Amino acid sequence: MANLSSEFVGIKSPNPFWLASAPPTDKAYNVCRAFEAGWGGVVWKTLGAEGPPVVNVNGPRYGAMYAGDRRLIGFNNIELITDRSLQINLDEMRQVKRDWPDRALVASLMVPCEEQAWKDILVAVEDTGADGVELNFGCPHGMAERGMGSAVGQVPEYIEMVSRWCKKYTDMPVIVKLTPNITDVRFPARAAKAGGADAVSLINTINSIISVNLDRMAPEPMIDGYGAHGGYCGPAVKPIALNMVAEIARDPETADLPVSGIGGITTWRDAAEFLALGAGNVQVCTAAMTYGFKIIDELTSGLSQWMDDSGYTSISEFSGKAVKKAVDWQDLNLNYVTKAVIDQDSCIKCGRCHIACEDTSHQAITQSKNGERHFEVIDKECVGCNLCVTVCPVESCISMVEMESGSDPRTGLKIDRNYANWTTHPNNPSRVESTS
Repeated sequence: MANLSSEFVGIKSPNPFWLASAPPTDKAYNVCRAFEAGWGGVVWKTLGAEGPPVVNVNGPRYGAMYAGDRRLIGFNNIELITDRSLQINLDEMRQVKRDWPDRALVASLMVPCEEQAWKDILVAVEDTGADGVELNFGCPHGMAERGMGSAVGQVPEYIEMVSRWCKKYTDMPVIVKLTPNITDVRFPARAAKAGGADAVSLINTINSIISVNLDRMAPEPMIDGYGAHGGYCGPAVKPIALNMVAEIARDPETADLPVSGIGGITTWRDAAEFLALGAGNVQVCTAAMTYGFKIIDELTSGLSQWMDDSGYTSISEFSGKAVKKAVDWQDLNLNYVTKAVIDQDSCIKCGRCHIACEDTSHQAITQSKNGERHFEVIDKECVGCNLCVTVCPVESCISMVEMESGSDPRTGLKIDRNYANWTTHPNNPSRVESTS
């Protein structure tokens, strides 16, 4: 059996699956149920400073986007940080860590950008025996309007400043949770590193309005006839999260910065993809809220089985292994040529490939042969875009086959990867032609 044990910035856990800071980690009852189910660790729902209580809405806090079979693919929330007192949370964290010493327990924190406020809460958290802290610089709603959350995460100078404060006042590992609501995630990651942070975690939720109630003419979820923007997560955000994790892992300035991957992780394969792109562990929220804590069984058994089948004995053996193959567009091999091939035996003759290609692509698929309905790829017109593979409802009916490389199938021009041999097209500056 593959060894799933994890050590992330010195924090040990029996597996790399942590529950992210969110409703599932709001109290000891939930956290203990999660540990009983087999989760490797938790990031306790975000704690705030002592003072005026946080007040959440007493109405719908969540919105959802569904696939055609009502499978949840996107999730939106307008919930704030914990509305339980700081002391109650600290007491429960202390007890949970005593009862579950082999599990990771990290405290998510959000207080105003004042050095004393961060010092006070760090001292209090360290006294609980927590394994580390995660600075919530990503929450896009509610707290952001108060100068916290993503309001900090969008300003690299603030990230560096607060990270430096935290490293000054605690010996616990400091993880900075980054917002995706920014133009280039590399800059806040660099700022976190410059401030001395031990790691970053990402992504936090994406600023969103998930739907509009057309009868009431108000965004949803709706509170007394009004709606507010919230945070979007779930399977639909996974591609965005993967890209941002890879950007940090590829950046020479942050390549050695540990990353905790978050965003739409629902299956063991999702987790493996994050790990392959440079994450050291992963955090899960929406999947647990959708399917319950026992989903951890599928996550751990699936990852373990895949590792066994692939010959990996530990997570470190494949963590980051795909990073070197995530390149800039101009580094792709433009001499590589593929063509679509349709398996006539499995084709159900629905015509989706033809319609998609005919209407929106390169008119490279026939619709009839000898007067009968027949779909076949025209090699000369096919550019290998794989749109037909994407829209085909039959798995593996259409496949991409590598051909002899070296020329554009439509023009016959030799393609040269050396951009010194390319010139701007005279009639369209956005196009280029080879001069070789």
